[in-house]
Amino acid sequence: MGVVENRMVITKALAELPPRQRACVVLRYFDELSVDETAIALDCRPGTVKSQTLRALEKLRAHPSLAELSDLVGMK
Repeated sequence: MGVVENRMVITKALAELPPRQRACVVLRYFDELSVDETAIALDCRPGTVKSQTLRALEKLRAHPSLAELSDLVGMK
């Protein structure tokens, strides 16, 4: 699978997350914001950012397409 295909798989998996969880993941890991910066951007508490990010990452780790992708790049 190439870079474009990998991005499409990741984008589809992110699209399946609830909006707040998706926003937390994107702001934290793609935009590289801190927990506090993310909380300010989303107008919520840092604890909410942490819990929403944790839930989102659990869903992403269990996503079948991403599991296949991590197998391909050796990220078990």
